[in-house]
Amino acid sequence: MATEILMPALSPTMTEGTLARWLKKEGDTVSAGDVLAEIETDKATMEVETVDEGVLGRILIQDGTQGVAVNTPIAILVEQGEAVPDSLPPHKAPTPSAPAQEAVPPAPVKAAVTQAAQTQPPKSTRIVASPLAKRIAAQKNIDLATVKGTGPHGRIVRADVESAAKAGASTLSQLPTATLPVAEGTVQTVPHSGMRKVIARRLSESKSTIPHFYVSVDVELDALLALRSQINATSPAEGPESFKLSVNDMLIKAAAVALKRVPAVNAAFTEDAMILYDDVDISIAVSIPDGLITPIVKQANKKGLKQISQEAKDLVKRARAGKLKPEEFQGGTFSISNMGMYGVKEFSAIINPPQAGILAIAAGRKQPVVKGNEIAIATVMTVTLSVDHRVVDGAAAAEWLSAFRSVVEAPLSLVI
Repeated sequence: MATEILMPALSPTMTEGTLARWLKKEGDTVSAGDVLAEIETDKATMEVETVDEGVLGRILIQDGTQGVAVNTPIAILVEQGEAVPDSLPPHKAPTPSAPAQEAVPPAPVKAAVTQAAQTQPPKSTRIVASPLAKRIAAQKNIDLATVKGTGPHGRIVRADVESAAKAGASTLSQLPTATLPVAEGTVQTVPHSGMRKVIARRLSESKSTIPHFYVSVDVELDALLALRSQINATSPAEGPESFKLSVNDMLIKAAAVALKRVPAVNAAFTEDAMILYDDVDISIAVSIPDGLITPIVKQANKKGLKQISQEAKDLVKRARAGKLKPEEFQGGTFSISNMGMYGVKEFSAIINPPQAGILAIAAGRKQPVVKGNEIAIATVMTVTLSVDHRVVDGAAAAEWLSAFRSVVEAPLSLVI
């Protein structure tokens, strides 16, 4: 019996995604557990496995299609020897169980364009085009909405875009001048990725709905740097026991220790109550080509420096490769954003909701400091704590920063 393969919800916040690449083709036999396709979500590229066995009878959504709503049929699976039906009963998307998620409207089962439909403008606003066609259209400022596709199921391919360019199809320069900034020279437009859209929405909501305030302090790093050198000197050069601590690894642990000392900052706000977390799950901001992702070092308060270092390096590596699982970047009780490697002197970070705090870490710099009645040279970094004032009061924020500074400047507590 023919069944639909639907666009899966790969995270609680996912409402749509990009079907990046099919790993099976029409006519291929598939078994339960086979990887069918790669889906780009708002956070990562993830593999989708089939739960049934059969033959991939028809692909409804082509490679590179963006904005595919969750629960939209993307392919039809049939049994061995079964003919692929021309159509199936319209699929009705289930109502989400979580009240915060919006219902996804039913999508048409069949993506193939009939002869009659080819003579009329499609009702859907989604444009189906190959990745190469989209890239060429962006380079030539071609509006894909004005291009007729000649590929499978009406898909726009490279030849369609090149023909439109030669024929003088509508370009972005023909739009009303109010929609584009006035500028000389070439203007390039880069469509928003799903991740960029989510970043824009979440940070806008955070900044507009959460009453941020900021507290900064200078922290001397020399004792921590000396301890790091001593620990790294004891690490084997090769083998499974080999490791090299980074300053960031030690600051993750220092933040976890401080959060246990001042638990009021390891919290979240709800309309009915404050949530105080027992475990400390540190989200670490990682820059990736499409934006930012925050993999989580879970229970950092219970882990040693070596384990934190190994986990953090693995998380960062897989984050940049788009291989994180949803539970590895969703959640967390506190965040750290470190831009010290860029030589940044000082900055403030935006809170990652529903967390109540994020620590912005700047570069360590050699500078004169007063010790007693003497002037000495020390490595000093400025850290800025951003907190949700609904959860954390000024005194608690200052207390937490004081605890963090004392741990960093007397770092033996990180190893005992």
